[in-house]
Amino acid sequence: MVSSALLPAASLRTLTRARSHRVIARQFARRYAIQAPGAPTLDIFNSQTKWLQKERAAADVQASRDVDYLRDEAASRLCERLLDINRHFPKVLDLGANACNIARMLTRPSPDSPSPTTRAERLSTLVAAESSQTMLYRDADLPFNRALEVVRQVLPSSEMLPYKANTFDAVLSSLSLHWINDLPSVLAQVNNVLKPDSPFIGVMLGGDSLFELRTSLQLAELERRGGVSTHTSPLADVRDVGGLLQRAGFHLLTVDVDDIVVDFPNSFALMRDLQAMGESNAVLGREMGAIQKDVMLAAEGIYRELHGNDDGSIPATFRLIYMIGWKEGPNQSKPLTRGSGMVSIKDVLEGQTK
Repeated sequence: MVSSALLPAASLRTLTRARSHRVIARQFARRYAIQAPGAPTLDIFNSQTKWLQKERAAADVQASRDVDYLRDEAASRLCERLLDINRHFPKVLDLGANACNIARMLTRPSPDSPSPTTRAERLSTLVAAESSQTMLYRDADLPFNRALEVVRQVLPSSEMLPYKANTFDAVLSSLSLHWINDLPSVLAQVNNVLKPDSPFIGVMLGGDSLFELRTSLQLAELERRGGVSTHTSPLADVRDVGGLLQRAGFHLLTVDVDDIVVDFPNSFALMRDLQAMGESNAVLGREMGAIQKDVMLAAEGIYRELHGNDDGSIPATFRLIYMIGWKEGPNQSKPLTRGSGMVSIKDVLEGQTK
C-alpha cells in the first residue's frame, strides 16, 4: 500500500476523485426486477397436501376401492361420450388417472348398447398419467389390466405434461382437473399434445357440488364461532369452462352438466368417504387441524333440518361438468362466415308464432 504522504498534491487529488467516483458508481448502481415469461398465477391449492392425501387414501386399498362409486360413475359416463365419436383411437392419454377408473370402465360393456363387446375395442393403448404412484398402481393386479393395454406413468407434477406435441389421438380426464391451480395452462398443454382434429373429453367437479355440506358448515361455524373458515374447496362454474377451452385453442366446444345425488346416513359418513377418496380440503388458506366437535354436531343438525330426506338420510349433490373440445385440423368442420346465411332466423321464429 502506498502512503499518501509520499504522493504529490496533484496525484493525491486525482486518487481522491477516482475513489470518490468509484464509491458514487457503487452507491447509485440500480437493480431491475424482471417478470418471468407467462401470465402470473395465484396458487389456490397446496399440491403437496393433495398428493399426500391421495397417497394416504390409496394406501388403505379396500377402503379406497369401497368409495370408487363416484369416480366409476363419472368415468363410465365419460366413456359413453367417447363412443359417440365414430373412429378408432390408437393412443389415448388419461390425464389425472387416479386409480385408472377410466381403464376399468372401458373394459365393461356399454349400458346403452345391446352389444356384449367392451368399450375398450375403440382404442389400442391407454396411457394413464397420475402424480400419486400409490393411487395409480392400486389396482394394477386386477383383471381389467389384461383386457386393455394400460401404460402407467407417474407425473412429477399434475400441472406439467412431459409429452411431445401431436402425440395422442385423444385426451381424457376424469375428476382431477378441479385440483389444478393453473387450469388455462394445463388445457393449453393438452391442446399441444393432441394430434390435429383430435378431441379432449373431460369431466370435473364444479358449480354447486356439495352445496348442502358447504351451507351447513358455514351456518354452524357462524353460530358457534362467530365467523366462517374455509373447509371446502372453491370450484369452477359451468359458465367459465367454455371460455377456458376457447382460450386454450379448442374448437367445436360442448359443455354439459350432470348432477349425481348420493344419500348418506349422516354428514360424518359423507366426510369419511371424501377422506377415503383423497378429496379432503387442500386449500392453501385453510384452517389447520380438525373441525371442532361442537361445530361438527351443529352442522349435522343444520344439514338434516335444511336438506334431510324423509327416510332419515341426507343427500349430497355432486355436480359434474363435462367438456369436449377439438384441436384444430385441416379437414375439421368450420362454421360459416358471419352474414353468409340465406334465411333470417327472425323470420322463421315470427312465422312460427303466427
